[in-house]
Amino acid sequence: MTFQPESEDPEAVQERVSAAIENNDVVLFMKGNRLMPQCGYSAKALELISQYVEEFETIDVLPALPHYREALDEKSGWETIPQTFVDGEFVGGSDILEELDERGELEATLTGAN
Repeated sequence: MTFQPESEDPEAVQERVSAAIENNDVVLFMKGNRLMPQCGYSAKALELISQYVEEFETIDVLPALPHYREALDEKSGWETIPQTFVDGEFVGGSDILEELDERGELEATLTGAN
């Protein structure tokens, strides 16, 4: 997704974050996109999720990074990006996804097969 000038509006970003979390089973807020992740942590999170879930939403936070950081912090209490939400609940960043994967819990977490 690429956002135009309205992406600079903090309220629009807040609404976009809320809608993405509510309307998607799995959503990854990341730097860059699926084809061109713009940081190693985003690439790692994308790789981990892609192992278990074919269809999920990705949101590129770079067009309005400060506003996304603020909106996401309100939802998760987590300052860093990437951030993953599953069924409206914050799961974590790439480090948490990696820990869940190492424990064999990531697939169940992402697919709701707990």
